[in-house]
Amino acid sequence: MTNNVDLSIDFCGVKFKNPFLLSSSPVSNSAEMVARSFDAGWSGVVFKTLNSDRLPIIHPSPRMHCIHYGAKQEIAVQNVEMISDRPLKDNLADFLYLKKRYPDHPIIASIMGFFADEWVYLAKVAEDNGADMLELNYSCPHMCIEGAGHKVGQAFQLLEGFTAAVKEVVSIPVIAKMTPNITDMNEPAMYAKNGGADAISAINTVRGISGIGLDDFVPTPNVFGKGAISGTSGPAVKPIGLNFIASMAQNEQLGLPLSGIGGIETWIDALEFMLVGASTIQVTTGILHYGYRIVEDMIEGLSDFMAERGIDRVSNLVGKALANLHETEAFDIERQGITHYDLDRCIGCGQCYIVCQDGAGQAIEWDAQNRRPNLIEDKCLSCMICSFVCPVPQLITFKEMPTEWNRQETAVMDKNLEKDVKLEPFTKEGPNECVI
Repeated sequence: MTNNVDLSIDFCGVKFKNPFLLSSSPVSNSAEMVARSFDAGWSGVVFKTLNSDRLPIIHPSPRMHCIHYGAKQEIAVQNVEMISDRPLKDNLADFLYLKKRYPDHPIIASIMGFFADEWVYLAKVAEDNGADMLELNYSCPHMCIEGAGHKVGQAFQLLEGFTAAVKEVVSIPVIAKMTPNITDMNEPAMYAKNGGADAISAINTVRGISGIGLDDFVPTPNVFGKGAISGTSGPAVKPIGLNFIASMAQNEQLGLPLSGIGGIETWIDALEFMLVGASTIQVTTGILHYGYRIVEDMIEGLSDFMAERGIDRVSNLVGKALANLHETEAFDIERQGITHYDLDRCIGCGQCYIVCQDGAGQAIEWDAQNRRPNLIEDKCLSCMICSFVCPVPQLITFKEMPTEWNRQETAVMDKNLEKDVKLEPFTKEGPNECVI
C-alpha cells in the first residue's frame, strides 16, 4: 500500500526515522552489524553494553539455549552472555564510524559500571565519541557481582545515585533500563527519575531456566556440566513487557517517555507496545530468529495500519489503549456470554469437547455419529478455551447473551452429602475492599 504516514518519533528530543531500534544485545555488537541493520531500515541502535576494560569479559560457551513448542521455534531464548567483550576503544571507534556514515541514525550507548566513578567514566567517553543518548543497564539478569546489572535495579538508592552521577557529567539524554525481576517497576523507575533520568526502557530479560538435560540433569545452556539461572527473552515474555510498560505509562507521577522491549517480532507486537505507552521499540530475539529483514515488515505493516485508519503520525498511537485499561473491578459482570460454533466449518476433531470436559464447564455433548459438538448453553462458562485449541480460525467466537439469561451453577456430585458439610456461616460485617 502506498501511503504518506509519518513514522518518525521524537524521543527525549532525539529524532528517529521510525520507532524501531536494535536493543543492546548480540544483534548490536559491532559497527559492521549495526550498519547492515541501518541499511535494512532500522532507525537507531542501543549498542551492546560497553566494558571499561577494567575487568576481562569472557563469554561462557555455549552462551544460549532456546525453547521450542510444537512447530513453533524460539518461543523463548535463554542466554548467559555478558556485556561487550570487545575493547572499549574498538567500540568507541565503531561509534565514530557509524556517526560519520549514518549521521541521521541515533546511537544510544548502553553502559554498566560497578561503582560510581566507572559509570561516570563510561558515560563521558560515550558522549565524547558520538553517542546521542545513554542507556544505563540496571537490568542484566546474570551479573554475579553485587552492585552490577539487575542487582542495581533491585537496590533503588544505588540506582538513583548512579543515575545522578551520570547526569552530572553528560549533556545527552539518559535512559534507565529497568529489570523485570521485581514486582512493581514503578518504584525503581521513580528512583531513576529522582536521579535525573530522562526516560525509562523495559524490559530486560526475565530470569529463568530454559530446560533440564534428561540424560545428565544439567540445566541449559549446559556449559561443560554446569547450568545457571539467567536471562530469558522472546515471544514468551511479551505479556510481562506489556504489563510493565503499561503500568509505568499509567503512573502520572513518573511522566517519562518509555522505550518498550520484550518478545517483539511483528508490527502487531510493536504496535501493542506503543498503544500501552512506548514511544520507541527495541528488538533482539526477533532478529535472532529472522534477521534484520523483519524491520521491513514492521515498517510496512505499521504504515498500512495507520493509512487504513487515517492516522498520519505514529506518535498519535502512543498510549491510545491506556484509557481502556482498568483494574478487574471495573468489569461489567452484569453482561455475560457464551461460545458460538460455526458448525458448517467444523472438521470434527473433538478437541473442543476434550478441553471443555477436562478444563472448563463440561458444557459440550459430543455427537459421535456426526462428529460435532453440541453446546449446552446454560453451562458454558465463556472461558473460550475451546476457541484456543480449535484448529480452524474463528470457528468458535464469543456471543453475548440477553440480560435475563442465567448460567447454571456447577452441580454437586452427591446432594445427600450436603447435610454432612461442616460450615459455620460467616456473618461479620466488614469493608467492601481488601484490607489487612
